[in-house]
Amino acid sequence: MTICRILVLSAGAFITSTIASHAGPCSQEIDGVQARVDARLAANAAAGPSAPESPAAKLHRQPTPSSIEAAGGKLREEAAQVIRGAMARAREADQAGDLAACQQALAQVQAAIGQ
Repeated sequence: MTICRILVLSAGAFITSTIASHAGPCSQEIDGVQARVDARLAANAAAGPSAPESPAAKLHRQPTPSSIEAAGGKLREEAAQVIRGAMARAREADQAGDLAACQQALAQVQAAIGQ
């Protein structure tokens, strides 16, 4: 009885995995652009903030994640919103099979990240 359940569950998992792997006409391009976005984010994080040290920073207190985010996050929030929205539109167009709309959304992402 247990072997039968394992076979049924395995078959279900296999079927589910093949459904999720259906690629649209723009999937590879989306993956490439997402990799470039991730690389840009990693480079920006490694570079660190470039603002001068504030008087509050000299009070011998450790910065909190929220204070670090407030200091460095405001500068790029608008670009991040554009990137998130365009990537979502690209994925929706890819799911719908609309290659032109997908490529247009990816062009917006590339313009926002400066490539």
